[in-house]
Amino acid sequence: MQTIVIAGGGAGGLELATRLGDSLGRWKRARIVLVDRSPTHFWKPLLHTVASGQRDPHLHQIEYSAQAAEHSFQFVCGEISGVDRASRTLDIAPYHGDDGAEVLPRRRLHYDKLVLALGAVTNFFGVPGAWEHALTLDNVEDAERFRQRFLRSCMQAGARKLAGDPQACVDIVIVGGGATGVELAAELGHAARALAHYNVHALDPRRDVRIRILERGPMLLPHLHPRLCKQAAKLLQTAGVEVCTGTTVARVAADSVEDSNGGRHASDITLWTAGVEGPALCASLGLQLNRLRQVVVSPSLQAIDDPAIFALGDCCSFVSPAGGAAVPPRAQVAHQQAMHLATLLALPDGTPLPPFRYRDYGSLVSLGPFAAIGVLLDRNGHQLQLEGTAARLLYGLMYQKHVLSVQGFVRMAGQSLANWIRAKFAPPVKLH
Repeated sequence: MQTIVIAGGGAGGLELATRLGDSLGRWKRARIVLVDRSPTHFWKPLLHTVASGQRDPHLHQIEYSAQAAEHSFQFVCGEISGVDRASRTLDIAPYHGDDGAEVLPRRRLHYDKLVLALGAVTNFFGVPGAWEHALTLDNVEDAERFRQRFLRSCMQAGARKLAGDPQACVDIVIVGGGATGVELAAELGHAARALAHYNVHALDPRRDVRIRILERGPMLLPHLHPRLCKQAAKLLQTAGVEVCTGTTVARVAADSVEDSNGGRHASDITLWTAGVEGPALCASLGLQLNRLRQVVVSPSLQAIDDPAIFALGDCCSFVSPAGGAAVPPRAQVAHQQAMHLATLLALPDGTPLPPFRYRDYGSLVSLGPFAAIGVLLDRNGHQLQLEGTAARLLYGLMYQKHVLSVQGFVRMAGQSLANWIRAKFAPPVKLH
């Protein structure tokens, strides 16, 4: 049997491992191995809900080992430290527990075909101080770190206010007006009000918790229709979020963010969501990369320099023949590429590989627990602009579709029911 190794268990990697396990692994036609540094999977587009405290990640994660046992693939927990393309082997770094003790030693894994599904990491674009002082939302640990920092800052400022300091407040600066930054800004306002309702802090949520978005471009959410961009900015401003477009960040300090016009924005917490790039491992493979350190792939999603290596999702650069532009780093791209590779890798060796064709179905952006905007596209490229209840309902269904694709209808329905019941009795945000 040939061994197909999938490096990375994100939205695309986990779905590909599940599909290949069901089609090849179950019938012993190939050995399917998924490698990830974390033992659990969480859907990355929802990290902003973890950062705001709206969602407990432990209730929405998938155990890789359980998924592997049920879908006939193997799971290896550990971070890939290197790839030897000549011998077709992966080096897996030792895995350490929460106490720092080594749980699993360094290992070496052979592959016949390797699929890179490594995702992406934050791109600071060389801005001084950004790496040292800005938080990111690359994974669950980052989101939990932000939530704890936000909660602690609110409690400390509330204590100062009770002690008689009328200037006590929390300043949050979000760099980047894309979907992640906008969605988190919208959620934080609701989180601050919920924390005040439960007396976690003594601040006025609207006056004392000051949220500011700094966007380099002329408007937020540049991938959406201009009317929707203006609508999003209006809704955020109504919720108390300050929107600063046409603002380029020049430097990040521990307590402030400076822009290129000399403006200084006070900041207790700075979050950087202004762009992504491929992880460092991509640069160590000797493969052709683009300027964002993403692996350049052919129409069959194979690396240009090595036909035994495939790539999907945010770590790869695929230029669509139809539009002549690289497809965006979105979950729907990873989903479509995973479906394509699940079919392609099941073909007998020597079979001509079909090209990948991306279809853009549109984009939806959450603006808090009760609002959303977005655009749906039909096969002819016609746009249907959505907002309000319909957009919010479709936004929620995107996550259910992901759960359905990897765990099936029964689990998806059961999880949805459990979450609905839990929401009726639990506070709307985590309080500790």
